[in-house]
Amino acid sequence: MADRTILDMFRLDGRVAIVTGASSGLGAVFARALAEAGADVALGARRADRLTDTQQAVEGAGRRAIAVRTDVSVPEDCQALVDATMAEFGRVDILVNNAGIGTATPATRETPDQFRQVIDVNLNGCYWMAQACGRVMQPGSSIVNISSVLGLTTAGLPQAAYAASKAGLIGLTRDLAQQWTGRKGIRVNALAPGFFTSEMTDQYPEGYLESQLARVLVGRKGDPEELAAALVFLVSDAGGYVTGTTIPVEGGMLTS
Repeated sequence: MADRTILDMFRLDGRVAIVTGASSGLGAVFARALAEAGADVALGARRADRLTDTQQAVEGAGRRAIAVRTDVSVPEDCQALVDATMAEFGRVDILVNNAGIGTATPATRETPDQFRQVIDVNLNGCYWMAQACGRVMQPGSSIVNISSVLGLTTAGLPQAAYAASKAGLIGLTRDLAQQWTGRKGIRVNALAPGFFTSEMTDQYPEGYLESQLARVLVGRKGDPEELAAALVFLVSDAGGYVTGTTIPVEGGMLTS
C-alpha cells in the first residue's frame, strides 16, 4: 500500500505464530514481542504447566494464545502442535524454533545419550517442527531458527554437542530456504544470539560470563528485547527480502 509507513512493515496483524520453548526465558520474550506486533501465538513447551505466564502475557498484549505440551524431539508432538494451531486459528504464518538444551561436558566424558539428547532437541526437533509447518504454511510465511554464536565460534566451555547442533541448524536453515522460498514462498532464516540472560546462562560457572565479555565489543550481555526486535524484523514484511541467512546478534563477539 502506498500509504504504508516503515513502521507498518514490522506489524504482524492477522498472522499466527508458533513459538517452541515458550515456557520461559527467550521463548517467553519472543512470544510477547510477536503478540505486541499483532500476532496470535501458539505456545509449545515440554513443561506445559509453565506456559500459563506466557499465555497471559500474549493475552495481555491483546492477542489470542493457546498452550500445547510439546517435546520437539518427538515428531508426533510437533505435528500435534501444528494441528492444534490450525484447529484454533486456521493458519500458521510464523514458526520460531526456539526450544533448546545445552550441556558443558568434556568431550572424552560425554556419553552417547547426552550427545544424542542435545542433537535430538536442538537440531532434529527444529526439523520436525519445520516439516510440520512447511506442509500448511502459505506463501509469505516465515521460519526463524534460533541458532547460537557457538555455531560460529567457540567460547571457552566444552560444548561439543551444543555447538554441533547450532552449527547444523545454520546448515538446515540454508537448505530449507533453498527448497521452500522459491517453490513455496516460505522464507527461512536463523538468529545467532550471543550472551543473553536465560536459563542456560544461569547454569554457567561462576565468573564465566565476565571472562567472555572482554570479547564483546558492546561490553555487556544482550537485552532479550534486542533479540526479539531482530526476530520481529525477520518474520515481518520488513524482512521480506531476507532468506537463507543467519544474523548474529552478539555485540561484536565474532570480530575477536
